[in-house]
Amino acid sequence: MGDALSVVVWSKQGCHYCEEVKQYLKEKDIAYHTVDVTNHDERRDILEIKYGVRHVPVIEIGRGNVYESVTEVGIPHIEKVLERVQ
Repeated sequence: MGDALSVVVWSKQGCHYCEEVKQYLKEKDIAYHTVDVTNHDERRDILEIKYGVRHVPVIEIGRGNVYESVTEVGIPHIEKVLERVQ
């Protein structure tokens, strides 16, 4: 595909799992954008509408207009989606 890989990490301050995800992406040299939900319940509302969850991290990975979300905690879930998308 010609579209660049896009990764969005929905996270909050003090979240160990969120930091683990960001560190993994940095180690793999994968650029990402962060949406911080700390003190922003309206952003959690968006997660609930889109994915049925209010927890973080939530990772959106895709190209162009096609995205997959990772709502499960753990790097292996992210790796599976990255393999399909890349």
